[in-house]
Amino acid sequence: MKYNMIKIGLMSFLLFASTSCKDFLDVNVNPNSPIKENLSLNAKLPAALVTSAAYEATQLNLIGGLWGGYWGTSNEGISSFGSLKMYNGPAIRDTRDGLAVWESTYNNLFYYKEILEQAEIEDAQFYSGIAKIMMGYHFFILVDFYNNVPYEDALKGSAILHPSYESGKDVYKKSIDLITQGIESIKVASLLPANDDVLFKGNKTKWAKFGNTLKLRALLRQSEVASQASYITEEIAKIVQEGSGFLEEDASVNPGFLNTASKINPFYETYYRNNSGVAVANYANIRPSQYLIGKYKEFNDPRLGQNYVSINGDFKGVIFGENMIKDEYAAVNTSALKGPNENGNQPAGIIKSFNQSIVLISLAESNFLRAEAVERDWITGIASQLYQSGIQASFNYLFNVTHYNIQSYINQTNVNYATATNKIERIITQKWLSLNNINNIQSWNDFRRLGYPNFPNSVSSPVPNGYPLRFMYPETEINTNNQNVVSQGENGVLTNRVWWDAN
Repeated sequence: MKYNMIKIGLMSFLLFASTSCKDFLDVNVNPNSPIKENLSLNAKLPAALVTSAAYEATQLNLIGGLWGGYWGTSNEGISSFGSLKMYNGPAIRDTRDGLAVWESTYNNLFYYKEILEQAEIEDAQFYSGIAKIMMGYHFFILVDFYNNVPYEDALKGSAILHPSYESGKDVYKKSIDLITQGIESIKVASLLPANDDVLFKGNKTKWAKFGNTLKLRALLRQSEVASQASYITEEIAKIVQEGSGFLEEDASVNPGFLNTASKINPFYETYYRNNSGVAVANYANIRPSQYLIGKYKEFNDPRLGQNYVSINGDFKGVIFGENMIKDEYAAVNTSALKGPNENGNQPAGIIKSFNQSIVLISLAESNFLRAEAVERDWITGIASQLYQSGIQASFNYLFNVTHYNIQSYINQTNVNYATATNKIERIITQKWLSLNNINNIQSWNDFRRLGYPNFPNSVSSPVPNGYPLRFMYPETEINTNNQNVVSQGENGVLTNRVWWDAN
């Protein structure tokens, strides 16, 4: 098994002004045999956290944007993202031109493994706990894309060149256990990180809430697997017994982004403008889907105008996968994301500033996760209140206020919780709207799990009603660990589901 340190545009932000971040991330090595430089934990931790956050904001948002019903491309972007628009598994896994989700995620895992090993030597329990939680976070990503993956045999470098695979179900369980251990390590820690913890500044309770929220997300992913019911009950009981609860604020990473090349917020630099204020290619290439625009309009949703630029008093989207150039899909005739330049130099909704934080899990998502768990009778609470709190958190975040008046919005029949005949669908639909361009990948996961909301597939799909179910194993893995890859069976993008996708 070969993990190459890949240099891709999505990772170009990694040279930060922060000395600790810069020192660690300037090391360009093969993580399968990393150089053991004399770097302190407070140098390694911020680099690892920012790498994870930027990965979520750029590569995962790209995949989730296109496969989660949010994005399409303008005429200018018609030749962009072809493998994703056509659900072309072999092209996606290609070593040269594909999407390196496998490599990127395992690289990130190597960062945290190094932190974990050093923390255990130094008896730095807080750092050890963070590493465990973030390793669980990344293993969830691997399973969600590939199903069965190496776990126990992974991250062993040259000691195990051909690691065996474990079932996605087992990796999920072990990852949940790892997060539980991480929370325990943090709670007993005496040495606390400070500014090097660019997520929670060394706050034990917030890290515990983050870990519990990650676990709840992972347990809800299993909601349609009937055989998991007793396991879910047991794990929910552990979360309740631990007692910290769930996130009550956005889990956001910010090392101190600067308006300098590769030190700027990576989402801003990848999808909006560079440090010189010039619009990047993706800003013209990517457009909201007609389905997304239609949903905002269906709900008379003011977030539409906060997030997107109007065209002659209206908002115009595109059809995902459209491969014909049409005047109506030109960049100038479709709605771009709204940022400060289009909003009187004031923060807009999704795009606020070059130095805005990257959200790993939003407060809105945390509330919607809890609302669904209550609706399923997994935890106590009032589902309608949590649902409304999810909407409230989304509006507050996008409108940059502490309290946006949502009363008229939630009073609408098609938004009001009490009037819903399918309350899970109502929760997921509003969750989908709140995740737009923040954590897109979670919406693709929800769609595979539940089929909500029912957005159309790509018009370039090779199968009329086909939707993508997973990624194929990458060429790098096929070339170096072929026997173990072949033993996993078929892994077609349109034909083979991950273990929790029971519908």
